[in-house]
Amino acid sequence: MNSYHVTLTRQGRAVTSASDEIVLARLREIVGDEHVLIDPEKVEPYAQDAVKEKFPPEAVVLPRDADEIAAILRLANERRFPVTARGGGVGYTGGAVPVDGGIVIGTDRMNRIKEIHADDLYVITEPGVTTYALQQAVEAHNLFYPPDPSSYKNSFIGGNIAENAGGIRSAKYGVTKHYVLGLEVVTPTGEIARVGGLTSKNVVGFDLTGLICGSEGMLGIITEATLRLLPLPEATATVRATFRTMTEACACVPRFNRARVTPVAIEVLDRNAIRAVESEFAFGFGEDAGALLLVAVDGHADEVERASRVVEEVVKDGGGFDVLRSGNREEEEKLWDVRRALSPAIKKFGTMKFNEDVVVPRSRVPELIEQVVEIGKRHETFVVNFGHAGDGNIHVNFMCDRDDPDAMRRARAAVRDTFAVSVNLGGTISGEHGIGYVKAPYLDMALGASTIDMMRRIKQALDPNGILNPGKMFV
Repeated sequence: MNSYHVTLTRQGRAVTSASDEIVLARLREIVGDEHVLIDPEKVEPYAQDAVKEKFPPEAVVLPRDADEIAAILRLANERRFPVTARGGGVGYTGGAVPVDGGIVIGTDRMNRIKEIHADDLYVITEPGVTTYALQQAVEAHNLFYPPDPSSYKNSFIGGNIAENAGGIRSAKYGVTKHYVLGLEVVTPTGEIARVGGLTSKNVVGFDLTGLICGSEGMLGIITEATLRLLPLPEATATVRATFRTMTEACACVPRFNRARVTPVAIEVLDRNAIRAVESEFAFGFGEDAGALLLVAVDGHADEVERASRVVEEVVKDGGGFDVLRSGNREEEEKLWDVRRALSPAIKKFGTMKFNEDVVVPRSRVPELIEQVVEIGKRHETFVVNFGHAGDGNIHVNFMCDRDDPDAMRRARAAVRDTFAVSVNLGGTISGEHGIGYVKAPYLDMALGASTIDMMRRIKQALDPNGILNPGKMFV
């Protein structure tokens, strides 16, 4: 290994390599020899996320607390090497991969739930706790943490906050930012700051908690989070209905509110999605199934019984057929099997999946789907649409073969056209996956020049040396 050499970041700044022996020695002093990984086999898992493009870091550092992270970032500013924070590594836009090299700070060891306060409805947790582990821990106290990204068993709370993760329960409960009361954050220059607090009301100073939430690891590294909890709902139920068209299925969404029911989740699958799961798992859907709606409700047992009956009536009146309503938790789980089967089912349509999470006003979801289907035909690319009809967040999946350059080109063109349609319908290019490096070339489709400039100036103010998570969002 060279004793000293330099690399160039995308911003054109000369930086000391993180593999410099002096840098490695000081990193080992900070976190301990065994927590600095440079062996290629140990480093490789930190080189990619769900996008599957690999950017190996020069080293992976596994700190235990905020003081160690602060020391690492001060060293990074002194020696000018890039730092990328990483949680579970399950993102879809490359937000946690080191595209400019340098080191990865893994939060794997920061995995303690520190306090659960039932009376004041909050939990204090470190960032390396998985969403699932946190949910299980608070449910043992009859408490409820609603955010539920599909990767909840593998995603880390720190990553959820950095990406402002959503999930199927967003229709009723909102997204991660609605549950973040306070944060401990290490700034890009190595200071430890506390923002927010323990209370739901707090208007003292700027909303720095909101600024960090959704900042994709570019403005600071989260080392502790105070999260708002709710009482655990007593009961849940699900109604599943088949429709002939997406228009019919989506037209039911506003009718639930008019019937004074607020579903926890309203998930929709289009015809191609149904065909995919049917061909793989034989659920029994007929050829006339053009859309599938899954509607979940929760609350007091009596209210859940009433609400699920109302949902059943609404979907039948709206053209739904083969309507099923769960009578217990086991039946409810079976109704959701079709949604869980979708991701593995569509893999046969291509080795590369462009999984885009566009969002539009929910009344315009049918228009979005209709235009996306035409985009797929125009670019000769198979497309599957499914997602959260309750908040207008649809996952558009263009499938192709990774080894076919022309198919990849057509799929990328389809992605750009889909983003344009989403913006034209009053929506935007990402509802929950974020921007990272994957969507950075499209940022100006969703935001104006003055807004992007404001974001750049915030980044420059907090990270003057461009140390933290470079190569993301801005191109």
